[in-house]
Parts: sequence; C-alpha cells; structure tokens
Amino acid sequence: MLNADVILQLYSLFILFLFFNENHEGIFTVMCYNVLCDKYATRQMYGYCPSWVLKWEYRRKSILEEIRHYSADIISLQEVETDQFYNYFLPELKRDGYDGIFSPKSRAKTMAESDRRYVDGCAIFYRTAKFSLVYDHLIEFNQLALANAEGSNDMLNRVMTKDNIGLAALLETKEAAWSNGIRPDPSQIHQPLLVCTAHIHWDPQDCDVKLVQTMMLMNELKQLTQDAVGHSFRPGHKADPSHTQLLLCGDFNSLLDSGVIEFLNSSRVAANHREFKELGYKSCLQKIAPFSEKTNEFTHPFRMATAYTTDVMPYSNYTYDFKGLIDYIFYSKNTMVPLGLLGPVDAEWFRENKVLGCPHRDIPSDHFSLLVELEMSPTYSGLGSNGFIPRRFYQSLMPFAHQNSKV
Repeated sequence: MLNADVILQLYSLFILFLFFNENHEGIFTVMCYNVLCDKYATRQMYGYCPSWVLKWEYRRKSILEEIRHYSADIISLQEVETDQFYNYFLPELKRDGYDGIFSPKSRAKTMAESDRRYVDGCAIFYRTAKFSLVYDHLIEFNQLALANAEGSNDMLNRVMTKDNIGLAALLETKEAAWSNGIRPDPSQIHQPLLVCTAHIHWDPQDCDVKLVQTMMLMNELKQLTQDAVGHSFRPGHKADPSHTQLLLCGDFNSLLDSGVIEFLNSSRVAANHREFKELGYKSCLQKIAPFSEKTNEFTHPFRMATAYTTDVMPYSNYTYDFKGLIDYIFYSKNTMVPLGLLGPVDAEWFRENKVLGCPHRDIPSDHFSLLVELEMSPTYSGLGSNGFIPRRFYQSLMPFAHQNSKV
C-alpha cells in the first residue's frame, strides 16, 4: 500500500501533466487563397465570364468580404498585385487587427516604378493579438537556381528563367494564441511558428521545374529554422527542423499524385522520379537537399501533412478547361492537429446555376479559398526526447493515480 506522501506526489504529477497537456493547446485558423490578380483576369483567359465579373473593382470587394467572413488568424494570399497590397488589402485588414508582409515576383526588380506596382506576388497577414513578427524572408527561386546551377544547362535554362517566389515569416505566439482559460507559464507563451506561402510555376509541361522549386523551398525553410536559433526562444536549444512548428500554404500548381506533393508529404522523392524528366539536375540538387546513395532519394527534414486531399476538396481551381486540387495547406504533424476544414462548394449549386467555370458573379477568383482550424501543442525542452511532454506517461499515469487515490 502506498503511503500518503507518495499518493500526494503522484497526484501532483497527474495535475502537472494534465495542466500542460490540456490547457496549453493553441487553436487558430489559417486561410490560403489565390485571389487572381487583375492583369491575368482577361476575356482571352476567361471567355465564359461576363466582363463586369472580371473587373477588379467588383472582384476585390467580394474577396475582402470572404476574407473578413472567415476571419482567419493567419492569411496566406497569392497573386496579389503590389499596388493592391499596399493600397487596399493592408490598410483594410489593419482595421481588422492584422498586420502583413508582401513581396512581388522577382521580375519587379528589373522594372520601372510605374510598372512595378502591377507585378503580383505573395502576402502573409497575421492577427496581431495572437502573433508578433520576428522576421520575414524572401525566397527567390531564380536566384537559388543560379547559385546552385553547377554548370547545369537545365537549371539555368529551365529553372532560373522562372521568377516564382516564396515568402516566409517567423512569428511568435502571444498569450492570446493559447485558447484555454488558465494562464500558461510565461516561459511557454512565446512559441516560434514558421509560416510560409509560395506560388510555384504554373505550366503542366514543366513538372521538373515545379519539383526543383519545391526542393529549393524546403532547403530554404530548413536554413530558416537553423537561423532561428539566433532569435533564441529557448536559450541553448539546438533547432531541429523535424520539430519546428511549420505552416506551408500556397498555390503549388500540382495535383495530389505529383512529385511535388509526394516530396512534401513523405519528406522524400526518388532521384530518378519521372518528373525530373531524366534531365541533368542530380549534381545541383545534391547541394540543395540531403541525398541517400543507398535509397537513391532526396529528402527534407520536416514531417508534414496536407490538410486537404481530393476526398475533402475535389478541386481548388475551377475553370472551364481545368478543375483540380492544386492549392494546399501543409502543417507539422508532430505538433499540430486539424480540427476542421472549409469544404468545397456544393456540386449541385454548380449544376443549378450552370456554372462552367470561375470567376463567377458569386465567386471572385478562379481558385477557392482553403481554411483550416488547427490545434498546436507548444514545444518543451527537457521533458522528452523530442521536446514534448511524453503523452504515453501522462495517459498511463491517469488510471494509476485514480486507482491508488481510493486507498
């Protein structure tokens, strides 16, 4: 029979673990949305749409209404024109308690100011009550291709010529990000969260370019997690990308069975994958991604899952010529759990309204917005081999403490 002191110690451990596991879950929502910038919304591209539906002055109001309706804590946008970010989206969303960052595609650097304002790019907005910005980082795929070309004509002629970008923000959680009523320990409030949005090359014929861009993206994110040690959230802690809180949102222009999504979901892709097209990338990519001679695979260190699959969302891009899932929200599966998703528009609505494709009077982009509610666990040092409180001990402790509390 256990004495009273041992029972009290066990009960105290039980309360401590219950407190950490049940009261320190951060719940927040994430939106990903390609808003279709004005210069792409032409009658040549969308001949099935009335001209007034395509006009930016009409569409932008509906886009902002949709963003405000779902009121996500983190908003990732693609195809935002420079002028529209600074003169429309940023001032409007600041009124709602957001701040944001933006970068245009790389071509903007070569253009006159009068033309630069119409170049589209990527934006990230975050609710300032829940998050603060530590730093942001622009990922330019053409510059990375040039730096890692190793004399490869394919890297120089196929990848470097595309000016797609990614944009990353290292955020820090505030107390309001943690959902439950008991105030967390001050040392656990400020957790790092790396958020990235990307717009990968569009052309279906250039599947090799998409895959190489995605590999460069993941290498940059790995570097950012290592650099984050300089912005130390836990002094003396060595960053481990596989345990980093990561959100990756974007228009990847890739279907679920593509090499791009395989690489992101499984953390690996074969060096002889068909989408490399047997082109001369291997020596270049060995500078970008870890490579295993044994398995002949390239890898990345993150453990991610996509919140959206075709079972949930048959299509995120809906035009007359193409309907498919090409937009995604990836999350760190070690530390995050999806609680809910925004589903697709009812197929019956499309039939009843004879909708051939979008944009449409009621749908302001050719893409649908994605929305995920996520529960995030904080990372703790010194409490488990992976930095988290070991839940199996917590779970086995409960019946043990309950059983002996009757003594």
